[in-house]
Amino acid sequence: MIRAIMFDLDGTLVQSEKLRAQASAIAVQRLRGLSEPDPKAIEAYKATVGAVEDVASRYIIDCLGLDPDLQPLVSQYRVSETWQVLLSIVKEIYDDMVADPQVLRDNQWPQTVGLLRIAKDNNCQTALATNSSRKEALSVLLALDLMESLDLVLTREDVEHPKPDPEIYRLAAEKLEVVTEECLVIEDSPNGVRAGVAAGMNVIAVSTPFTVAGLHADQVLEHAWVVHDPEKLLDTVKFRIAEHNRTVH
Repeated sequence: MIRAIMFDLDGTLVQSEKLRAQASAIAVQRLRGLSEPDPKAIEAYKATVGAVEDVASRYIIDCLGLDPDLQPLVSQYRVSETWQVLLSIVKEIYDDMVADPQVLRDNQWPQTVGLLRIAKDNNCQTALATNSSRKEALSVLLALDLMESLDLVLTREDVEHPKPDPEIYRLAAEKLEVVTEECLVIEDSPNGVRAGVAAGMNVIAVSTPFTVAGLHADQVLEHAWVVHDPEKLLDTVKFRIAEHNRTVH
């Protein structure tokens, strides 16, 4: 029996990946004095969805050859590496975007948010497991009025190893006092799916424009279900739970 449903945050409950990609494009625009946000930054960002910040920033720098643009700013930002400069610039832009809670509300994924509320209303335990910081996660949850729908919130501060390591999902199961086989994970990125699968949980991947290519390029989908149409998420969850219950019995 499925006793707990665990949700990723970025790209799963809210379209923050789209907003972060836009922030990256604006950052490159400012660095290079372009007339408009750089679409190449958005494409580079897509390949980093689900990765930790330093890995994602380094990848974008390498793809776009940004190191010469960032190097002169290292001392200004009081950091030691160029990836930290890019991260700071993107974060400033992103924080300005989401300072208005309405922006987050306008960019939520209604199907996954709806599933979370349905799960809670039906006495299924719920958890959030995200690579985002607690401050960032709580800001989103408060804007979407989701705090009361969650029994547990775990962020990157709660674990030593972020996704794709399964630590955060195993910790969630431990804190909710359920076995991993009785958990269903809702994710959107390859790294998140890998974490859920490695934790021994049932996983449904809800693809987005930012993750669909990566999901299908990743063999981990052999061990997870994928939903391309968000409207079919609830039916897929019901079917997956029924299949799981038949298997365990």
